[in-house]
Amino acid sequence: MANYQLDELDEKILKLIIGNARIPFLEVARICNVSGAAIHQRIQRLTALGVIKGSEFIVDNTKVGYDTCAYVGIFLNSPGQFPSVTEALKNIPEVVECHYTTGQYDLFIKIYAKNNQHLLSIIHNKLQPLGLARTETIISFKEAFKRQIPIELTNESSKDVRAACD
Repeated sequence: MANYQLDELDEKILKLIIGNARIPFLEVARICNVSGAAIHQRIQRLTALGVIKGSEFIVDNTKVGYDTCAYVGIFLNSPGQFPSVTEALKNIPEVVECHYTTGQYDLFIKIYAKNNQHLLSIIHNKLQPLGLARTETIISFKEAFKRQIPIELTNESSKDVRAACD
């Protein structure tokens, strides 16, 4: 899908809901100085266009017993393995992200494991049977930060919205 050109109201709405996904539409409407119905219609349109992919609750992995986060670079034996390996990775619940990449790895995945022993078990019992050439694992000690892509307001008349959203 082609890029969608956001107008100033779209940008204001996105900035507000990225900052707080639970903000009521009427509060967004008040800040943006439009009706609640207008906000509802805009969010529906942005969702239909794929600009907004939904909302989600974020679970703290450590609070539910997954203390190890690792990134694994995967080397495939042949390009023909991409479809079967990515489908097989979808069936491994500990694999939470999978990316096609440039550079040295064919695929790059993110895994949550209960501990290092569990991670080793995932690599040996779930990844290696996929017929991979090899893997390289990087363990994350701690996530320094994570954020959404910034929504930049484009003109001077939006300074008051920037202040409200920051």
